[in-house]
Amino acid sequence: MKLLFLGDVMGRAGRAALTGWLPVLRTAWALDFVVVNGENATGGAGLSPEHAKALLAAGADCLTLGDHAFDQRAMREYCAQEPRIIRPLNIAKSGAPGHGAHVFTDARGRRVLVAQALGQVFMKQPYSDPFSAVDPVLRAHPPGGMVQASLIDIHCEATSEKTAMGHWCDGRASVVVGTHTHIPTADAQILPGGTAYQSDAGMCGDYDSVIGMKKDEPMRRFITGMARTRFEPAMGEATLCGLYVETDDATGRATRAQMVRAGGRLAASGPASVELPPLAQGAG
Repeated sequence: MKLLFLGDVMGRAGRAALTGWLPVLRTAWALDFVVVNGENATGGAGLSPEHAKALLAAGADCLTLGDHAFDQRAMREYCAQEPRIIRPLNIAKSGAPGHGAHVFTDARGRRVLVAQALGQVFMKQPYSDPFSAVDPVLRAHPPGGMVQASLIDIHCEATSEKTAMGHWCDGRASVVVGTHTHIPTADAQILPGGTAYQSDAGMCGDYDSVIGMKKDEPMRRFITGMARTRFEPAMGEATLCGLYVETDDATGRATRAQMVRAGGRLAASGPASVELPPLAQGAG
């Protein structure tokens, strides 16, 4: 199976790049299943139902969220109705709408598990243990058995916590990929037990920015310690960043893991070179 995971979609720039280029990548790389983290797609804070529909229509099979899952209040009701949206397993002690794990089917009938958990280290909220949240899900869905592939989105600050999750899931999940920090890490690999891993997929957004926000206000706060205005998403051409993985249907193990960078300012990377069309003015 050929899987693509794309990191945090950041504002209008990220939406424009994803809706403009994901259909091209799906065809060029013959992708079987695409997961997109959409938690910052609406103004850099959450995901609205309208923007969720646009990302799904562009070719995402599933959208994961994160600690900003319900910044857009309408998402509470929408994710309870739309099984293609995955919120973190441990976002609340109880009563959270929607679900934190779901089994999907690709066009050939193969089953793909997608789940997400929030980390604890350096996070603003005291979320419960992500390892305990993920464990029963993986036990119920062994790759190569109940599912042909499985993907865990671990959404947290600390690379140490993400790396620990990768090793803890090694051999039990096809893919473990980190999100949240918006900067792609250079450690895409296949772990000894056959799990594809990357500490952070990066963002789908404008990299001439401070993690997706226009530079002036974050720089002012760092330099002076004073806030003047709200953060605003950067609006330059985005780079799509993520992880491409190929898996063995019989075992669920990864056979290839490749960083993805497409368009925008960052050097291109992916399973094969692809020519991206210019983005339409006002797209997104």
